Amino acid sequence: MKNNDWKERLNIVYSTNPDFKYQTDEDEENITPEKRNQKLRVSIEKKGRGGKTVTLVTGFVGCDDDLKELGKVLKTKCGVGGTTKNGEIIIQGDFKQRIIELLKSEGYIQTK
Repeated sequence: MKNNDWKERLNIVYSTNPDFKYQTDEDEENITPEKRNQKLRVSIEKKGRGGKTVTLVTGFVGCDDDLKELGKVLKTKCGVGGTTKNGEIIIQGDFKQRIIELLKSEGYIQTK
């Protein structure tokens, strides 16, 4: 029986060319660089959050699992809630200085 991968094909319904190669959507897993090569930026933001203060960690390069793991470590050590989305870690509250110290102790030396 022929392997039918029609759900993976992009932009082509049918081709009469027997040698035609379909394009498929292959998700490349981002390789996370070493911690010392990451340039993370920590900032405070209130805008668009109903007056609540949050601490943003931006500039992370790598796969989503590593981002979520780093977010989990930061949330646990600060004892607050937060989330990770769109390549950012959002921590509830004003913990800028503490997060900078935590990131540097974790090995992210290029943190500002």
